[in-house]
Amino acid sequence: MALLELQEITKTFQKGEREVHALRGIDLLVDKGEFLAIVGPSGSGKTTLLNIVGCLDTPSGGNIVYNGGDLGAMNERELSGYRKKNIAFIFQSYNLIPVLTVQENVELPLVIEKTQSKNEMTRRSLEIIDTVGLKGMADRLPRELSGGQEQRVAIARALVKNPLVVLADEPTANLDSHTAEDIMSVMEKMNRDLNTTFIFSTHDKMVQEHAKRVIMLHDGQVSSDERKQT
Repeated sequence: MALLELQEITKTFQKGEREVHALRGIDLLVDKGEFLAIVGPSGSGKTTLLNIVGCLDTPSGGNIVYNGGDLGAMNERELSGYRKKNIAFIFQSYNLIPVLTVQENVELPLVIEKTQSKNEMTRRSLEIIDTVGLKGMADRLPRELSGGQEQRVAIARALVKNPLVVLADEPTANLDSHTAEDIMSVMEKMNRDLNTTFIFSTHDKMVQEHAKRVIMLHDGQVSSDERKQT
């Protein structure tokens, strides 16, 4: 059974008197442990698709099935709870809270969930901070970090709750090429060691080269779906 299944997903926006068809019948299967990039020119529907996969937006038509569960059957509260528990995001702007330390930023999803003791949250957050290569930096504030280190904190925060899938929107956009390569290596390691599923929305050719599968969108439709030989 696929981790994620999109069935005939459409999305239509009203722009003044004009209808904009952002997605036009997307069918997609994603298995657990994939390292997948969604690419395409501006306006092709990449961000819209990522937002729908992340339950930040709802489709105009079609069905989304996550791990066998039909998201279309959930109400808004149930959908929010599902997203909080199972889906994590990495943004190009990092979205770290400046007054919180590295550890506090990473712990935040666990604090919100309120399902673990303080000791368990501390152990888990320090473990994942070490895993992304930031050992000894738990007490630093975001302003004391480089851009690459901030993105590593964002990755740790995304992974701390063991999500079903991590969605990354242009995760290398604000990084120099060397740092971007390092960040992709960190995510590849997480994918390899933890079997974490990653889905990227990107313009970056380097990200596409690292991805094991590349889906090209054009005018809201899948124009190609390439799985690389391993």
